[in-house]
Amino acid sequence: MTGGGAVGTGGGAGEIARVVVADDQTVVREGIVMLLGLLPGIEVVGAAADGEEAVRLVAEHAPDVVLMDLRMPRCDGVEATRRIRAEHPATHVVVLTTYADDDSLFPALRAGARGYLTKDAGGEEIVRAVRHVMSGEAGLSPNVQRRLLERLSDPAAAGGAAPAGPPAGAVPASFPAAASPVRRELPDGLTAREAEVLSLVAEGLSNAEIARRLHVSTATVKTHINNLFAKTGVRDRAQAMRYAFQYGIARPPGSSIT
Repeated sequence: MTGGGAVGTGGGAGEIARVVVADDQTVVREGIVMLLGLLPGIEVVGAAADGEEAVRLVAEHAPDVVLMDLRMPRCDGVEATRRIRAEHPATHVVVLTTYADDDSLFPALRAGARGYLTKDAGGEEIVRAVRHVMSGEAGLSPNVQRRLLERLSDPAAAGGAAPAGPPAGAVPASFPAAASPVRRELPDGLTAREAEVLSLVAEGLSNAEIARRLHVSTATVKTHINNLFAKTGVRDRAQAMRYAFQYGIARPPGSSIT
């Protein structure tokens, strides 16, 4: 089922977004598919009744985006997101769920979801989220953005979703930025490469400078940055820098290793 136009600016001129829908409720799933078929620049290439089927459809159709419900039988949305991002990194996941509580939101983001919408989202908001994740940005609803801000500004008010200091097993404050490989458990599910990129962001390097330092493309750096932003809940490079200092992934200027 194909929509009637291009995704628009950010998704590539004339580019159609190929989408898989995953929701265990038949009426809801069929309604979402019908809605997407009316939206510009969207082509639905598959519909799954659970996370297991969603993973299979991604392997079969290689869609650009999966609109993923969270609470499903056999394999829930968080686990399906984790598997899709690990096995098919070119496919992005936008959560589309009834729930916006911390217990739903943060595990989904840590699993690799690049967008998060609640089911009261309108068609324009869905298209915007799809366009954003396809262009390397986050596709978050205003409510979700507020939850992330609350967590960052006052972890206690966010229901303890984030500890005030580094969790047990986190990289110590003496960890030298980009000077040695990450060997210890990292916070919020960060990979060693994401921590390395984060340490370079904290040094003030641009994406192009990080790409040259790591001998990768700027697109790869941008992907790592977007993933670590989603996992940690930071919204910009200043917050990322503060996060890196807090968890010992980078050292503040003028500090020394003890």
